[in-house]
Amino acid sequence: MEFTEAKNKFVQTWGALGSQWGINKTMAQIHALLMVSNEQLSMEDIMEELQISRGNASMNIRALIDWGIVYKEFKHGERREFFTAEKDLDELAIKIAKERSKREIKPALKVLKEVSTDVDTKTTEGKYFAEQTDKLYEFVLKTDNIIEKATEYKDNWLTKLLMKMMK
Repeated sequence: MEFTEAKNKFVQTWGALGSQWGINKTMAQIHALLMVSNEQLSMEDIMEELQISRGNASMNIRALIDWGIVYKEFKHGERREFFTAEKDLDELAIKIAKERSKREIKPALKVLKEVSTDVDTKTTEGKYFAEQTDKLYEFVLKTDNIIEKATEYKDNWLTKLLMKMMK
């Protein structure tokens, strides 16, 4: 397989996976392109490679920067901005886990806590609902705590253990 064909196949597949993980396809494709590029890419490079508009590229690059997995780079003598992705896969996994916790798990915890404590428990259904949602809250909270402990950087003994087990 030629390099260009392999790169395109990877970028397309990463984009499809991104959709399944809850991020938009273009955002995942830009990330994939930057991740496998050995040089920094300009917005124009990204637009041309993926055949997307400036607005689409700009919005998704900004989102990737907000996630902390893409960085803006400057080249001496260039007016254009260049971008690169986090290349350390352990660090990438940590940043994604933290961001997903912040955007998805923490809001879900807030709602679970609210509905399990504010529901009228005078009826059998209300009492059962409160018990079940409280159990779910406790489970999700434990899971989030495990994620937090595991993402407290590479010096953490738990992270080292998990990384060792995955290899």
